[in-house]
Amino acid sequence: MKSNAIVLTGGYLDTNQAKTAHGLIRGTDRFTIRAIIDPVSAGRDAGEVLDGKPCGIPVLASLQDYFSQGNPDARYCIIGVATKGGVIPPELREQLREALLGGLGLVNGLHEYISDIPELADLAREKGLEIIDVRKPKKAKDLHFWTGEIATVRSPKVAVLGTDCALGKRTTARILTDLMRNNGYTAEMIYTGQTGWMQGAEYGFIFDSTLNDFVSGELEHAVVRCYRERKPDIIFLEGQSSLCNPSGPAGAEWIVSAAADGVILQHDPTRKKYKGYESYPALIPPLKDVIAMIAMYGAPVLAITVNTSGLSGEEARQWCDRTSEELGIPAVLPFDDSVNTLVPVLQKLIVQSKIVA
Repeated sequence: MKSNAIVLTGGYLDTNQAKTAHGLIRGTDRFTIRAIIDPVSAGRDAGEVLDGKPCGIPVLASLQDYFSQGNPDARYCIIGVATKGGVIPPELREQLREALLGGLGLVNGLHEYISDIPELADLAREKGLEIIDVRKPKKAKDLHFWTGEIATVRSPKVAVLGTDCALGKRTTARILTDLMRNNGYTAEMIYTGQTGWMQGAEYGFIFDSTLNDFVSGELEHAVVRCYRERKPDIIFLEGQSSLCNPSGPAGAEWIVSAAADGVILQHDPTRKKYKGYESYPALIPPLKDVIAMIAMYGAPVLAITVNTSGLSGEEARQWCDRTSEELGIPAVLPFDDSVNTLVPVLQKLIVQSKIVA
């Protein structure tokens, strides 16, 4: 059953720092979001702030505003922002303490664990409340090495990768999963980050909290378990960072260790340097070079999906038209009807997988 929850965004709801909150606002099968706590955007609808479309989730200025409402029914308070270094700063600790005093359990996707902060952990125990530190690593006995069992998976696997981090790969993977379900297919998404877990994806692991030796094995294990238990028509793999991002190169594991049958590549046409490292002397490679690199790892790029944050709607559509013609593959907007043009592309993978099987 879904649990009711509120989300803390600390004034950053309308920025990329609140991407965990953004994912929860756009959809979650694990929680029912009752309110967003954000003093800057208070008084508005969270969907309006995020996508210009009301979603029925109110934005309140403070936890006190939430508790003062009649019959507040949340069970959890979720940290919805990314902080520098993944630490929990003093002002956020105070809000978490206030949430505990109000009877809410805590859900945390940051690198610093609430369960390691004595004053918060002790208060939670005293009040019988749950602390969920999503990024807390598994015990060694629960981790998996890569075995080669991925070869037994007959469902086509599509990795949703990007040319940089913070482009919306998880959101696109979820959109594609829903797209295929709405077209009569069984589809599953393998989550690889904390927000994917919070959104309720059943199969996956937290990539950046997993010992490097076990990353390939944990990815394989998640895909194999998903296939054995669900036998979906298609599986989407949520990507992380990018192949060439110097702060955290990633992507090869999705293609090689998970034996991806194809890649959907997320891209921001206006972004020339890696986010957060604009002063570092490295440029994001041209799309054709990234596509060639991915092909060398063993998977074709099936389509380009576009992050439109720096473009108007018309500019984005014109860019898609030009790029599709230049590259010979679809280029679409995930939140636009053009995403429907990917259905035949993905259907072809499904048909081919059944022929091979």
